[in-house]
Amino acid sequence: MTSAVTSDTSARPGYGQLLRTPGALGFVLPGFAARLPFGMLTISILLLVQHTTGSYGSAGIVAAVTGISMALSAPLMGIFTDRFGQTAVLLPVVLAHSAAVTGLAALALLDAPVWALALAAVPTGASVPQVGPMVRARWAATLEGSPLLPTAAAFESVTDEFTFVVGPVLATALCTGVHPAAGLVTEAALTLLGGLLFAAQRASQPKTHAPSVTGEKRAFALSFPGLRVLIFAFLGIGAVFGGMQVSLAAFSNEMGNPGANGLLYGVFAAGNMIAGIAMGAIAWKIGPRRRLILGYIGLTAAASVLWAANSMILLGALGLVVGLCIAPALITGYTMVEQLIPANARTEAFTWLTGSIAFGQAVAVILAGRLTDAHGSSFGFLVPMGATALALTALLALRTRLAPKAPSRIVNASAQEDAPAAPAKTESKAPATAQATTRTTPSTASRNRVNERGMGHRVPVTVD
Repeated sequence: MTSAVTSDTSARPGYGQLLRTPGALGFVLPGFAARLPFGMLTISILLLVQHTTGSYGSAGIVAAVTGISMALSAPLMGIFTDRFGQTAVLLPVVLAHSAAVTGLAALALLDAPVWALALAAVPTGASVPQVGPMVRARWAATLEGSPLLPTAAAFESVTDEFTFVVGPVLATALCTGVHPAAGLVTEAALTLLGGLLFAAQRASQPKTHAPSVTGEKRAFALSFPGLRVLIFAFLGIGAVFGGMQVSLAAFSNEMGNPGANGLLYGVFAAGNMIAGIAMGAIAWKIGPRRRLILGYIGLTAAASVLWAANSMILLGALGLVVGLCIAPALITGYTMVEQLIPANARTEAFTWLTGSIAFGQAVAVILAGRLTDAHGSSFGFLVPMGATALALTALLALRTRLAPKAPSRIVNASAQEDAPAAPAKTESKAPATAQATTRTTPSTASRNRVNERGMGHRVPVTVD
């Protein structure tokens, strides 16, 4: 049993080994180019519509309609992708999205009324391609049965973090330094180019799961209670992104330095990225459920003091702390999907979480925009505070639903720590043959000696 543990950890699967997987870069690079626009869309709409209408409230309405449309269409797009394949879904979607974004930008520059902009925002949001879940599905198909699969899940979580924080910074720089519509134009171009390149990588596409072909019963991700709990948590995270985008822009204007918005959001982004990278260097000795709760407590506490900032330096420091607290909650939530959802429903599950972020962001943009217009940026920062507090309450109340109902393919000590203990009576009444089998199975013994390391790495630990 000792040799099994040693061989399992001696390889130390890492990001370098992961990216050397044959064919990986062929879908990772275009996949990143195609998913980066997701982080640019909301802030680009906010800045353009606020520029043309002079109202953060109006800009928030248009951005919110976009986010809500995306949140409603994302799970459906995930189901179609599982059934018909990624290329069949991506080709029409990226073309439709680029056209819809271009039309929205044109209407805004022509000073169209808010209702017209909101109407144009519906196809803009509904056609956002779900590239992130598609990339995750390709990793799962490429690395099936490989010890690199947990590392791939961690890599995708870091990539999501990078998208969520770099996209808004890039969009802000384009909208404030080039032209108010430059963010949306770039978003449309990247979606089209990256989406077509990603769809062209047919060799790495996972197999479809049409019931008529496989004969298996379709499992819908939303039927699993653990996913519904994660949706609450991700709604709060989305509200942080939306509330920060509106309120940081308004605060910069109040300080007489609109260009500082990009700097402030960059500091927030830096905190997010630093925490995301650090997640992979920590040897966690607590399970993912407890880790998610602790991370969310920190996020709620950090978001609760943003409203008190009265200077650029103080707001930058507080934004850095909020950024540091987002990554642990977000990454842990994404990685828990493997434990909670069966393989044939995980693509859909990822789209639910992505849609939850978009929906939370959309609602926060509306509320923060109206509060900012009426009372100033300090009141806009109350939205992240309230949203994270509500999400944390739901997370604490429903935390028992985050325990896996069945053992996952890879079991570790931290996951067992979070799982409810089996009743003593059941264990004592188990047949002797079953007990003997359990004692002589090498994988069970080795799994009990493995502890999760950060995002996907595993190291041996001492077990009493």
